[in-house]
Amino acid sequence: MEEYKEYRPNVAAIVLSSNYPDKCEFMIARRKGMRRGWQFPQGGIDEGESLETALLRELREEIGTDQVEIVGEYPEWISYDFPKKSRNLRRYPFKGQRQKYFLVRLKEHAEIDLNAFETPEFEEYRFVGMEELFRRITFFKRRVYRQVIDYFKKEGLL
Repeated sequence: MEEYKEYRPNVAAIVLSSNYPDKCEFMIARRKGMRRGWQFPQGGIDEGESLETALLRELREEIGTDQVEIVGEYPEWISYDFPKKSRNLRRYPFKGQRQKYFLVRLKEHAEIDLNAFETPEFEEYRFVGMEELFRRITFFKRRVYRQVIDYFKKEGLL
């Protein structure tokens, strides 16, 4: 049996439309080749990279823009496990991910381009309200997303 490292350090962005704060719309994207793989943009932190630098790089790579304003930062790291049956399919030898979440707002003229990076990770995106967000999000991320969203609501940011 293959041995897994614990958790991959990662940044995640809850991307709000440029209509925020007048309208609260969350950007979710569907992972390439995964019918139910809806999630927030996220990605690994490179050696020596600050959290903010990693966040902006990942946004450029995954959604084609880093034209965002940081609205808030979740104060703690949160971990989740990959589903056991999908671990064998992953290219990373980790049990799961340890994430730092940021709430960001797209700037007025930011343009999303899922094909901006040489190997696109997403094939579709949409802006959704809170109810649709939790209906669409992949099952194993719902607990973490709920925890982070609830925190930002309590802070008056959502």
